[in-house]
Amino acid sequence: MNERHFAEVEKALLYVSEARERAERAAKLLSRQAAAPHLVEALEELERGLDDLQRRVMQQTYFAVPKEQLTL
Repeated sequence: MNERHFAEVEKALLYVSEARERAERAAKLLSRQAAAPHLVEALEELERGLDDLQRRVMQQTYFAVPKEQLTL
């Protein structure tokens, strides 16, 4: 990949990171405001899912080994 490709991956990861942070803040806010438990749980699950997604994308892009390099 060239630098432009990595820049696009980085932008997408930034959006995921920002969404995860927003979900975290919303879950904490709703929890403090004694919102319905299912709303807080849904936001907490969203945060965990976005964290997992971000980790998976990083592993698939920055730490991936091209198939050509897997053969001897």
